[in-house]
Amino acid sequence: MPYLWEIPMGTRPGMLVPAQIYALEEMIDAILNDNSIEQLIHVSMLPGIMKAAMVMPDVHQGYGFPIGGIAAMRWPDGVISPGGIGYDINCGVRLLRSQLHEKQISAQLEELSVELYKEVPSGIGKGGQLTLDREQLTQVLKKGALWAVENGYGDRKDLQNIESGGVLDFADPQYVSEHAFQRGFAQLGTIGAGNHFVEVDRVEEIYDEETARVFQLQKGQIVILIHTGSRGLGHQVATDYIRIMQTAMSRYGLKSPDRELACVPFDSKEGQEYYKAMCAAANFAWCNREVITWEIRKAWNKVFGENGGKLDLLYDVAHNIAKIEEHHIDSKIQKVIVHRKGATRAFGPGNKEIPAHFLQTGQPVLIPGSMGTNSYVLAGTRGSEDLTFGSCCHGAGRRLSRTAAKKQVEAVQLKKKLQDQGIHIQSGSFRGLAEEAPIAYKDVDLVVETVQQAGIAKKVAKLRPLAVIKG
Repeated sequence: MPYLWEIPMGTRPGMLVPAQIYALEEMIDAILNDNSIEQLIHVSMLPGIMKAAMVMPDVHQGYGFPIGGIAAMRWPDGVISPGGIGYDINCGVRLLRSQLHEKQISAQLEELSVELYKEVPSGIGKGGQLTLDREQLTQVLKKGALWAVENGYGDRKDLQNIESGGVLDFADPQYVSEHAFQRGFAQLGTIGAGNHFVEVDRVEEIYDEETARVFQLQKGQIVILIHTGSRGLGHQVATDYIRIMQTAMSRYGLKSPDRELACVPFDSKEGQEYYKAMCAAANFAWCNREVITWEIRKAWNKVFGENGGKLDLLYDVAHNIAKIEEHHIDSKIQKVIVHRKGATRAFGPGNKEIPAHFLQTGQPVLIPGSMGTNSYVLAGTRGSEDLTFGSCCHGAGRRLSRTAAKKQVEAVQLKKKLQDQGIHIQSGSFRGLAEEAPIAYKDVDLVVETVQQAGIAKKVAKLRPLAVIKG
């Protein structure tokens, strides 16, 4: 198959399963330029791993696990590894649909970008419009997006269009450190910096008319993408438990080929405490994206008033998370702990985990491109559940490090080039702009074509950016 490459189990001593790479042939050279495949081989050595260690076509080197990595561990005694979830726990994407088309907003597009930049705080360490006390933050960590709805910062209808309803019930804030709490008090409703953004897009092309009709997408329609996660709180949870696990591994007789692959058995004391803290951070992220949606709706209404109509939520997906799921392995249904790091869930038609209104189509899968390039809306398939534990790519994937990008990109010229293409840019940092230049990323069209050919997701719509708001 031209999209699937496999490193057999016996290739390296210690491999417990094969290592699989989903990528078209023309993408392989770029993938081999960093250490991501070596990291994937190390993942295949983790105790309890099932079937295969996998990466999507947007793969690049990460901490421990490669970004774009998927690994399912035997429940309950297989390992859980913070490196397989990432520092930005439940970094994810949501898409808002408008009732307007490009010609109806073109005259006010720049005004909209300015208002979005004002309403949605962005930048490193930037605080938001809300400052929570301890009890409020504790409730956010328990309730996720529901907290925003109950406190006037969200729409109850949104909850049915968020993965897992916007809350993981295993969350327990008592396992979130004081340092993590301190980092979270002022960051709800903020996007941060790096590759996080709010983006106004036009639906450029429809590939599947029937699914697009269910998703309520049509050519020329204006939509808004949000990409961010659990901010400093999630980062601190990862930092805390990586340190704890590095110390604890020897107590369970565990050794790792890479110190960054710290792990413990899922059913151990440390494994359970990390999972409960990770779920709490994931809930913070879902609440964060819901509050950001409230801020975006305020900006939208300020610019367009009653003529703007409502911004409805199509879907919200996580792409840095571990979940307990059931999958068909070795001819039987088995419970596993699925690590998705830079990988999006992509469940197909009929799956009981997705909202009823998507049962005929499969769940929406949101694939943002790099700044200035296309993004995509896909639909999950039953094929993904057979092949990749119901998983898909999460974006374009970095080709250059941030340092390398800054050396090759002149930010002022980049901003002018994007503006010449009709893309309005609002950014608080020229450095951040250079780091996120399109040249720093793989070709998102090839990434999406890979997963379509592999049958793990199908193209529904292509989006073109009109305005980008970054930290």
